[in-house]
Amino acid sequence: MVHFQHPQTFPTAHSRFAKFLKRSRHFGFALALAVVAAVALQAQAPAHKPAQPTSDPTQPLIKAADLQRDFAILRKAYETLHPGLYRYNTKAQMDDKFEKLRLRLNHDQSLKDVYLSLSAFAAQIQCGHTYPNFFNQPKSVVDQLFQGHNRVPFYFVWMNYEMVVTEDFTADHKLPRGTRVMQINGVPTSKILLRMLSIARADGTNDLKRIASVGVSGDSIYETFDIYFPLFFPQHDATLKLQILPPKAEHSFPIEVEALTYEQRIAPIKQREDAKNGGTDPQFEWNYLADGSAYLRMPNWALYDSKWDWKSWLNTHLDELVDKDAPGLVIDLRGNEGGLDVGNVILSRLVKSDLELNSMHRLVRYRKVPDELVPYLDTWDQSFKDWGKDAINLTQPIPSAPPAHYLELKRSNDTPNGDLIKVEGKHFNGKVLVLVDSNNSSATFQFAQTIKENHLGRLIGQPTGGNLRGINGGAFFFLRLPNSNIEMDLPLIGTFPETERPDSGLMPDFIVNPTIDDIAQDRDVVMAAVTGMLAF
Repeated sequence: MVHFQHPQTFPTAHSRFAKFLKRSRHFGFALALAVVAAVALQAQAPAHKPAQPTSDPTQPLIKAADLQRDFAILRKAYETLHPGLYRYNTKAQMDDKFEKLRLRLNHDQSLKDVYLSLSAFAAQIQCGHTYPNFFNQPKSVVDQLFQGHNRVPFYFVWMNYEMVVTEDFTADHKLPRGTRVMQINGVPTSKILLRMLSIARADGTNDLKRIASVGVSGDSIYETFDIYFPLFFPQHDATLKLQILPPKAEHSFPIEVEALTYEQRIAPIKQREDAKNGGTDPQFEWNYLADGSAYLRMPNWALYDSKWDWKSWLNTHLDELVDKDAPGLVIDLRGNEGGLDVGNVILSRLVKSDLELNSMHRLVRYRKVPDELVPYLDTWDQSFKDWGKDAINLTQPIPSAPPAHYLELKRSNDTPNGDLIKVEGKHFNGKVLVLVDSNNSSATFQFAQTIKENHLGRLIGQPTGGNLRGINGGAFFFLRLPNSNIEMDLPLIGTFPETERPDSGLMPDFIVNPTIDDIAQDRDVVMAAVTGMLAF
């Protein structure tokens, strides 16, 4: 650069829904009030509390003593190293959450139940980079939990808290775009959403990000909904009973469909990858609109292992943009959580003088990792285990940071206030429009924040993920619990502003909200709005 066994252990999401509704009205975000009210009422029902244990008798149980040893390692690592542990929770609140997790792990149980317990615990830290990362789990966990014949045969988004189909994979095309799925196997999808929000990862109370993260888009081989839906709601066979309301239907009706296998789910992704010659072809899209403005689609910045020279590709196109004297540049970041700091290459063409990115303080909780934790921590950069002289004692507390022991991380290429964007290449003077949504929560959030705060362009779309209070990331340990074999992502650098900021993502300069009918008609209303803006 996300099980429940005792209902009292982890709270349901309905209390946060009320706060979210209040914030959303304040920001003018369109919500369906009747649907929200129904969801809130359902959230109060006992049936929507965390589920009782449902250990699979075919799976071996992990011994309680072993789980307690894993718990001790987890607590020691997070309390010692995690920079955001107390950002949204007090020390007393986290002590209580740790104790409840310890009690959850005090009996023999299946890998599934342990994974769900750790997922729910991680979600309560309210850090978008803290979770049992699907991509970092060992084969034993992947084989048991992630690859069943249990994927819903469609892509979908949550819109006004309803599940809306965006692409249909049923054999006889029973689910046209814009179809609302009301129930799955007799469970209302509003209840499913509430259960999913109990493990969804986001920074602070940014529930727009949580909701966005539990849709299915086909952008990744592992998606949160695909992983957790069958864990929360086990299926007896591959048949799914749906209650649906297609776009032109007056009343909902039941249908049966067959679930997809893991291999079927990822087949379109493999097909796209094969078409790009094993990752050497461009992962971004560049073309020109009718008025001569350039359109740059960037669906993903997670290019850590890419064989494609994205930096040269991007610089070549940015030079071409200036040479053509294009009137505008449209940067489409919708669906892009983040990855590498790809946006810095673009920023270097937009600034007129060297720019200090922000005044965020980069804080860490340790200078050197305690020896007893080292065997359980993997990473790609061994310097993370000992910051040495780069971790500097604070001369005074940072006002926006919680009352915990911190060191400030300073690297040799830092300016006094943070990273520096230097003027490079040919300067672009045209309009810059950045298309954003609630998925933008890491590097893309920081890019959008830089654009907005430095008046380098306009943001268009929906409120972003991330959080104005800062996020945790930049460096990571992969904490491997030796007895359950579950990996927990552990971010190491917390960014904190000089002064207190709102607990929210970025609001676009122009909010554009698609409707269910827009989805049904395959209308991109955000791009339609962009076309209008470029005309003036």
